[in-house]
Amino acid sequence: MVEAGNHAIVRAVAADDDAVRARLRELEGEVAAKTAADRARKEAARERIVAQRAAAAAERDALRQRQAALHGGRSAAPDDEPEVPPARSRGGAGDLERAVALARKAGDVKAELARPTKAGEKSWLVSGGLSFLFGPLGWLYAGSFRETIPAAVGYLLIAGVVSKILPMFLLMPVLMVLLPLSGIAGLVYAIGHNRAGKRIRLFGDDPEKRKKLGGLLGGGGDARR
Repeated sequence: MVEAGNHAIVRAVAADDDAVRARLRELEGEVAAKTAADRARKEAARERIVAQRAAAAAERDALRQRQAALHGGRSAAPDDEPEVPPARSRGGAGDLERAVALARKAGDVKAELARPTKAGEKSWLVSGGLSFLFGPLGWLYAGSFRETIPAAVGYLLIAGVVSKILPMFLLMPVLMVLLPLSGIAGLVYAIGHNRAGKRIRLFGDDPEKRKKLGGLLGGGGDARR
């Protein structure tokens, strides 16, 4: 009886071992299948990335070829229009010409002021100082009498009337603006006199006199002494 019981126990243990081994084999098969599936997904993802990179590289190459063909066509055509619009180019050229003209006029004025006064010429320093201190009365030193005498008379009349109506502290701001302008006019009168060799008119429309004075004055017709 004891021997039969032992045989039964051995058979039960052997059956359990077989069941465990079968379960282990099932688990190994599941793990292998999962591993193979993961490997397949990784391989598919890698192939997609490689294909995307290849497509991007091909697109870049095509873009470079189009740009090269475009630039080659432009360089081959000598009559292509410039990149800068014509109107803009003309505007830049006009600004440059004006700047050069202003610089040239400034240089002419500087040279004129630095030049020593010769016999028969008017001192720009004296003319500017008189015109600054006495207004249009100072213009009589170098300006055309046709302009300066009426201006001086009008200045005296207006100053006499206004000084009786307005107090001096109200006139000072106006004089601080007008007198420097008068001094500049006296300076221009002196320079124009020295260039033309006679008294000139600051206001006028004589192209020949304007050309002779180098564009410094607005114009200058013939003046009577």
